[in-house]
Amino acid sequence: MATYDFVFDGLGLRDWCEKESVPGPMSMADLLAQGAGGQAEKTWLQSLWDLPFPSLDELNQACPAIARTRDLTRAVEQSFLNVKDSLKIVLDPMTQPLSWILEWALHVFTVTPWWIVLPLLMALVWVASRSWALMSFVVGALLFLLFIDHYTVAMQTMSIIFVCAFLCVLFGVPIGIAMSRSDTMQRLSIPVLDMLQTLPTFVYLIPLIFLFSVTEPKLYGIAIILYAIVPVIRLTDLGIRLVDKDVIEAAEAFGMTRHQKLLRVQIPLALPNIMAGVNQTIMMSLAMVVIASLVSAPGLGVLVLRGIRNLELGVGLMAGLGIVLLAIILDRVTKAALARVNAAASVPRH
Repeated sequence: MATYDFVFDGLGLRDWCEKESVPGPMSMADLLAQGAGGQAEKTWLQSLWDLPFPSLDELNQACPAIARTRDLTRAVEQSFLNVKDSLKIVLDPMTQPLSWILEWALHVFTVTPWWIVLPLLMALVWVASRSWALMSFVVGALLFLLFIDHYTVAMQTMSIIFVCAFLCVLFGVPIGIAMSRSDTMQRLSIPVLDMLQTLPTFVYLIPLIFLFSVTEPKLYGIAIILYAIVPVIRLTDLGIRLVDKDVIEAAEAFGMTRHQKLLRVQIPLALPNIMAGVNQTIMMSLAMVVIASLVSAPGLGVLVLRGIRNLELGVGLMAGLGIVLLAIILDRVTKAALARVNAAASVPRH
């Protein structure tokens, strides 16, 4: 006798339960319960103590017409598979440029000789930070990666981060601006951003594996962008909303249009917050690149995965050290750029 038989008997639904029941495979718990040959009769207090929550599986034992949990998950999977082909027809042409951009970036970063890449990165670091110490650290870190033969895979990781972080900023900043200008847009966007921010990283890969081939770069590119775009959207919205109302009123008094206020007042004053969002987006891109190695993303994450699979301690630790160096480089350079932006914003204009 099932625990919740009395519910369906009391409601007069016993005939419906038996009539609508769909036979299916028994769970391991059911088989073990049958093999035990029944239990001794329990007291009322013991029965109350062991009373299970009326979940789908428990209700199914009393009324087979009610679907079980595994039936629900199977229905979700089947629903996704039913629309898979239609989604591919729409998404494939839209996302194919991402594959081309990633393939081109990987080719450029790995084919360009190191003696060209190093001066270019040094110039980029100098423009962003104006710091000889930081530039020396970046050069030393890259020379170390060259010395241990991890330069090529590090450049693969760097190229993916550059492309995905750039696309996050390209799409995220306009979305953040739209959220700051419309309370309705903000209310609609926040639940989506909350979901993207709290969704476990591995879950991003599950639907994409069904939609795209594992050999396509856009698979891991989309996963990285969805995971890393949230900070730049949130902080762009926050930065523009935090602009002093008196400044906005002064701009309106000078006859500025809404577009002029955005470009000449709001975005410049919100730039420190936007740059902080860019910093967080870059760091989250790096974190996701390592996980994306599970779906053929090249780079240092592949070596980390190899160290885990083959229990090669040295390979995993050295690749991890390379990831740490890249993280420090990206973090320090973007923070130095943010500090320069803050310093420029604090200088009074006459």
